[in-house]
Amino acid sequence: KAEYIITIEWKDSLPDDVDIWVKDPNGEIVSYLKKDAGWLHLDRDDQGVINDKISINGEEYTYPINREVVTLRGIIPGEYIVNSYLYDNKSGRPVDVKLIIEKVNPSLKLVYFNNLTLMQKDSELTIARFNLNSSGDFKSLIAQNIILTPYQLKGY
Repeated sequence: KAEYIITIEWKDSLPDDVDIWVKDPNGEIVSYLKKDAGWLHLDRDDQGVINDKISINGEEYTYPINREVVTLRGIIPGEYIVNSYLYDNKSGRPVDVKLIIEKVNPSLKLVYFNNLTLMQKDSELTIARFNLNSSGDFKSLIAQNIILTPYQLKGY
């Protein structure tokens, strides 16, 4: 069961690896380093073209869509922070990233979207900050940048 779906997308077939990092009000952080954190779960860790080959019924296909997905499986009232991090920049060009946040229950509803550009490898930007109340109602906040990754960044 999911309450919210948080998705980042970037241009299909790009070799670049963009990561999503999400922090909940309890300080739990989900990312490729920790795929389950409290009620947060990283459902898809996309690594650019590296993991684009899939097998269905023994046949290999290319899945060129670049997308990372985090589900929020319960409501913790308070502030959530969503960051995008350019882990690998094989294209050598800035990468445009789109964020979509959807409320799932009682029916699918788009509650927020945003776009940003990651300029170089190791760039990390806050793409959304929002509050949920105890009923799960969404309220967007000003997205002041907050670093969630444990790296020494040069592209901030």
